Amino acid sequence: MPNSLNVVILAAGRGTRMHSDLPKVLHCLAGRALLDHVLATARALKPARLCVVYGYGGDALPKAVQGNDIVWALQARQLGTGHALQQALPHLDAQGVTLVLYGDVPLTRQDTLQRLLQQAGSDSMAVLTVALSDPTGYGRIVRDTDGRVARIVEQKDASDAEKRINEVNTGIIAAPTARLARWLAGLSNDNAQGEYYLTDTIAMAVAEGMPVATSHPHHEWEVLGVNSKLQLAELERVYQRNYAEKLAGLGATIMDPARLDVRGDLVCGQDVIIDVNCVFEGSVTLGSQVKVGANCVLKNVSVAEGTQIQPFSHIEEAQIGANCRIGPFARIRPGTALASDAHVGNFVEIKNSQIGSGSKVNHLSYVGDATVGSKVNIGAGTITCNYDGANKHRTVIEDEVFIGSDTQLVAPVTVGRGATIGAGSTITRDAPAGELTLSRMKQLTITGWQRPTKKSKR
Repeated sequence: MPNSLNVVILAAGRGTRMHSDLPKVLHCLAGRALLDHVLATARALKPARLCVVYGYGGDALPKAVQGNDIVWALQARQLGTGHALQQALPHLDAQGVTLVLYGDVPLTRQDTLQRLLQQAGSDSMAVLTVALSDPTGYGRIVRDTDGRVARIVEQKDASDAEKRINEVNTGIIAAPTARLARWLAGLSNDNAQGEYYLTDTIAMAVAEGMPVATSHPHHEWEVLGVNSKLQLAELERVYQRNYAEKLAGLGATIMDPARLDVRGDLVCGQDVIIDVNCVFEGSVTLGSQVKVGANCVLKNVSVAEGTQIQPFSHIEEAQIGANCRIGPFARIRPGTALASDAHVGNFVEIKNSQIGSGSKVNHLSYVGDATVGSKVNIGAGTITCNYDGANKHRTVIEDEVFIGSDTQLVAPVTVGRGATIGAGSTITRDAPAGELTLSRMKQLTITGWQRPTKKSKR
């Protein structure tokens, strides 16, 4: 690795084939902007200077991507990759080596770039190349009779013989910054595109007798760029497959690696089982022996060991204790914490509530802004009426309470320890501990009442 490393990320293009007003590098892969993936890899190299060249969209890019370590360089007119790098030069350490990356090439691995940098120095240049079965559209690596890199020719400028070369330029280079600055100043736009090509600096280096080394990625997908929504979707599946393989290698069972989506960070303990079509967003931790059923969505969630999440459950910003049972079709919203052995059943919604150990909310209920003790049983169709139209109020249900079906608890209200609430009650005042509380109208039977019938149409 060079003693002083500059990393420049070229990210000024619009990406017309994306058919979007959003700058191309802000489109998301695995829940993060393409540029964020490239920045994460660049930062892992610990550069002295980190510069992003932006253009299309104006200040939208600097506003969307955070980082005090980033220096932003504006390319007001997109005149080619060589011109883009020129905009970054005033921000770089001239005594170091500059590595050029691309904001729309998100999956290049850190070790691939480290191997490239090992071949670059004050008197040497390195280019990342790859052999493709179909090199159409890429710049070709032209070598001399001794096999040394002579130059790079772009597709539109290549002869028929050069088009048959399958070793192509990825665009990722590392070169001594001072020499690079001189070469960039001498670039010409006399080519089919009318642009200033960064690749022309290769021939300049050769002309000065500087060796140009090549390095190669382990995987072709590391250097694939995004130029369309279809290519974005294809790289998404590459990313997700790689993530599934990593999780499986650490002991998780992924029922179908082709149907997993991790849009953030997922950490799994041993013997975790994840069924198909699950989505994990933000930071998610699954303890040992957790099972996640099909079609679940978890966002910023911690799940302790032994918990089972049944299919079609949605959990967000919550803490789930050990050996809980959730779903199917449960929704757990932000601010919720379930203690160990809690049960949240089908078509139940919990929001901003704490559910104690061994408590059960099994059917068709809504619990919001509530503190629920241990060993509480909340019957089907129960709701906490926590909103008065202007403010939220809290419901407190103490330990070992039994709440009958179809009960409304109108907050603020407290149900004392060991109390029983009769089914069909509307509770508007505190219910005392250990007692049965209910509120019902007297049941009436109207003798002789007749159900209305439809009038005949003539």
